[in-house]
Amino acid sequence: MGKIFYKRLSIWYIKFQVSNSPQMNLVLGFFLYTIIGFILLSIPLFHKVDVSILDNLFISTSAISTSGLSTISIINSYNFFGQLIILILIQFGGIGYMTLTTYFLLFTTNKITHWHNRLIGAEFTLPETIQIKDFIKSVIVFTLIMEIIGALLFFIAFSDYGMGNLKAVWFSVFHSISSFCTAGFALFDNGFESYHDNIFINIIVAVLAISGSLGFIIITDLWHRISGKSKEISFTTKIIFYGFLLLLFLGTLLFYFKESGSNHTLMTSFFQSMSAMTTVGFNTIPIGELSLPILLLIIFLMYIGASPSGTAGGMKITTLTAMLSILKSRLFGQKNITFLNRSIPFERIYVATSTFILYTSLIFLFTFLLSYSENFSLDKILFEVASALGTVGLSMGITGDLSSTGKILIIILMFLGRVGVLTFGFALLHRKKQKQKNIKEEDLAT
Repeated sequence: MGKIFYKRLSIWYIKFQVSNSPQMNLVLGFFLYTIIGFILLSIPLFHKVDVSILDNLFISTSAISTSGLSTISIINSYNFFGQLIILILIQFGGIGYMTLTTYFLLFTTNKITHWHNRLIGAEFTLPETIQIKDFIKSVIVFTLIMEIIGALLFFIAFSDYGMGNLKAVWFSVFHSISSFCTAGFALFDNGFESYHDNIFINIIVAVLAISGSLGFIIITDLWHRISGKSKEISFTTKIIFYGFLLLLFLGTLLFYFKESGSNHTLMTSFFQSMSAMTTVGFNTIPIGELSLPILLLIIFLMYIGASPSGTAGGMKITTLTAMLSILKSRLFGQKNITFLNRSIPFERIYVATSTFILYTSLIFLFTFLLSYSENFSLDKILFEVASALGTVGLSMGITGDLSSTGKILIIILMFLGRVGVLTFGFALLHRKKQKQKNIKEEDLAT
């Protein structure tokens, strides 16, 4: 009887998945992970102190979305098993909804179904030069290598600070995964402020965060170049890499010269610019004490983010590049949209434009809504909204003081930031393609 029920349930589940669009499957998948995490975190056995239902939901969403915003102290609220649940959610959220399942399928059968192809294609924006199979393998292998190396280096660093072996092992594993997945969760109540002058720890976090945020496109592309599968680096990789370096350099420079009078070093300036752009969300200085121009700079870097198909959030460098290409081509009267003497397909332009409009609209809308529900200044609200939607985790210190309504709004933003604003829009509005007839063309002055 049990086998029959299980078989029928499996058949129904497969039909349900196939009947929905890939985007809807992604939304439902991340929602399911969030609810499972919420239920587990709500078990009192995993608590050190009482934690409210809403705070458990907030932490679960923040972990699966790799945001890092927290309304409570992780180290003081959850015991080891509660922290382990959070870490597992971070890992699943960082590498993607279907990545592990698809890799297992590849490992056992050496092939993936058409449905898995569509789902991975919806979750990760890939150039045509990269195959899904190669991409999935590079994701898993590179993630494991970087997180193991990171954990070993963290262990050395924490041991030098006099941390006990068992504690150092757990803290090293937790912060390595959190750094690579750009989750921003720390087992220190003040983030990495106690290590602001430790070059070794700053470098470990930066290398892990940059490696994860630059994306698996670059890793797969570089491996193809090294192994001889391709003769040159793709245009997408070049745009991501050079765009990231330029924005990080400018951010560090502006941060340093504006805040140099506040005893912030070049390393501090680099770390906070890196933290915002990779959306890793760690801080080595109190964010609330920064000047308004630097707060706006950080908001901009969080807004842009890093690379598609990586662990970072934000609107993405490629989207910014597409928008600048549209502007440049329009100003120069060019018929095609070009960048660096390369023509960008209109399909990519449509996606970038839609992402830009939706992303920017959500920041405005939720800033407006939070200004009604909360009594904080506009800069603090805007910063919190940009951090939540960009899945960054940096805060000016208002997260724990949000009202119940404010927490729910931030939960929604973090979830939207993880699944992707365009993916969520597709999931809600997608319908089977219908043949359009008798559509009259009209002029629209712009």
